[in-house]
Amino acid sequence: MLSLIGAPILSIGAKVDSLDIPSAAMQKNLRAAVVLPNSYAKGKATYPVLYLLHGGGGRFSDWLSKTPDKQLLQKLSDQYNLIIVTPEGETLSGYLDSPIRKDNQFETYITKEVIEKIDNTYRTIKDRKGRVISGLSMGGHGALYLSARHPDLYCAAGSMSGAVDLDRKNWKLTPEFAKQITPQFERILGPAGATPDLYAANSVVNMVDKIKANGLKIIIDCGVDDFLIEPNRELHRRLVYNQTPHDYTEHPGGHTWDYWENSLPSHLLFFHKILKENGAVMP
Repeated sequence: MLSLIGAPILSIGAKVDSLDIPSAAMQKNLRAAVVLPNSYAKGKATYPVLYLLHGGGGRFSDWLSKTPDKQLLQKLSDQYNLIIVTPEGETLSGYLDSPIRKDNQFETYITKEVIEKIDNTYRTIKDRKGRVISGLSMGGHGALYLSARHPDLYCAAGSMSGAVDLDRKNWKLTPEFAKQITPQFERILGPAGATPDLYAANSVVNMVDKIKANGLKIIIDCGVDDFLIEPNRELHRRLVYNQTPHDYTEHPGGHTWDYWENSLPSHLLFFHKILKENGAVMP
């Protein structure tokens, strides 16, 4: 079912749909927002797609409701003539397939069920050359994690303030916040220190050799005041050490929507250049 949750405002022509995307893997119904550029309704061309993931405490509508500029995605969709999809990732799902919980199979959901539904519903470029993925915080980790494990699906990936190391000892956390999120991590990955170490196995910071072998274009950034800055710096160091080409920047700011609103346009510019090289942009 499609329903309109956004409408053209002033010069912004992009339309926002809310789309039901049921998950057979998890036996539940989830939703996604889909931003279509104004040009989509005027022709029959196929479009590149950006899959944009939300953070650990959020939901699929965050990128449309929490940015200071509520028209940010619509503007970027129109500017770059691409479809933007913000799928549901629920609270601290990690965008992974939990070996513990059958209702947390978000790797399967995003890479199979969501992409299949979007490709069957809209005029998309049904190939990795026209598909990119990015996200913030948990979604930043998710974008790098999913693209590393499924390089056949994406040509580029990005992370904003990503939780790229699931070992929270390396995060700058208050004791209160650490106590709050620990049960949520244990829900999907079990207790820390168990064997096998599911936290290490599912952390992007430990996947740099796979990232290098895949050859995807990667963009990573984080605010210098972010509690996740050290894991991002460590990921950067490891990518430099194993000579993996990537774009890494640090900017003023913390773990905030002001920061991500400023970061997202840089990711879109980065992706646009790659999509153009792939012949996957509108003329």
